[in-house]
Amino acid sequence: DGDSMIDAHIENGDIVIAERTTTAKNGDIVIANVDGEFTMKYFYTKGSTVWLEPANKHFKPIYPERELTIVAVVRGVMRKY
Repeated sequence: DGDSMIDAHIENGDIVIAERTTTAKNGDIVIANVDGEFTMKYFYTKGSTVWLEPANKHFKPIYPERELTIVAVVRGVMRKY
């Protein structure tokens, strides 16, 4: 739901195929729980800083205030017509 990942060609209404995991690499598209809210974004970490990056220039990166838990890594997308 939403358009924060449109530049990654993931659009509102698409079906996402995800693999459950608690770890991710830089640049992976993840489903994460950030401070009690679920979201899907690019995952990045540098040193002790962790953030989620949208694939839409109109949205800002998300830096967790309390916690960020990786729930799954996106492995594919199906477009529903």
